[in-house]
Amino acid sequence: MTIAKSNGSSPKKLYLFQLSATTVPIAPNRTLEMSLGCYLIQTTDAKNILIDTGIAPDAPLPPNAPQSRNKITILDQLAALNLRPSDIHTLICTHFDMYHAGYNDAFPQAEHIVQREHYDAARNGHSRMAATRSHWDHPTLRYRLLDGDTDLLPGLTLLSTPGHIAGHQSVLVRLPQTGPVLLAIDAVMMQHTFTPGRTPWPNDENAADLIASTIKLLDVIKRENVKLVVFGHDGAQWQSLKKSPDHYA
Repeated sequence: MTIAKSNGSSPKKLYLFQLSATTVPIAPNRTLEMSLGCYLIQTTDAKNILIDTGIAPDAPLPPNAPQSRNKITILDQLAALNLRPSDIHTLICTHFDMYHAGYNDAFPQAEHIVQREHYDAARNGHSRMAATRSHWDHPTLRYRLLDGDTDLLPGLTLLSTPGHIAGHQSVLVRLPQTGPVLLAIDAVMMQHTFTPGRTPWPNDENAADLIASTIKLLDVIKRENVKLVVFGHDGAQWQSLKKSPDHYA
């Protein structure tokens, strides 16, 4: 694990931004509630760390894609907290799929942090990231590339969790009152799949890596005594979570 230098900063608040909700048909008379979200960490030294940026308005959705409800952009969510893009100091990029990197280019002043494996795959033309390349590969953006698990700050750890896609990363946030919170992102999109014997979804790239990452996160929960796991797109779970402007502290 890489340990980053720290000036004494640590996480103070965690905001969950719900950008939209969608009801997805999965079988006759069966639907799945899905949610799209981003996250904001505010630190003890008044820094703002954003995690992912949501879907861009020019994202090429398939013609039969279900309609989303209550759509709001990451820029509007930040504005509701009286924050501008220039107030974001760090942008943690979990991966560049179109639902996660659509507004990266709105934050040119921030340091963007991504796993090297993912960045290299994207720059080398990985088809899944092509749709949003103009947003994550904008010439004004500056990236810090990581190689595996990294303690970004005391209390903030980035976890390498490939499988959904090469170089995917999840986030462990240790808060002063709530304790450790695991943001699984797309390593585990839905709570009911969080088992060692899970079956990968069609958009999961590597089944063996996905299962290994799932087991890794289950071990993190046990080792860190994690009480809250936020699953990347679980609409049913998101209904029960504190959402911005409320927060976890």
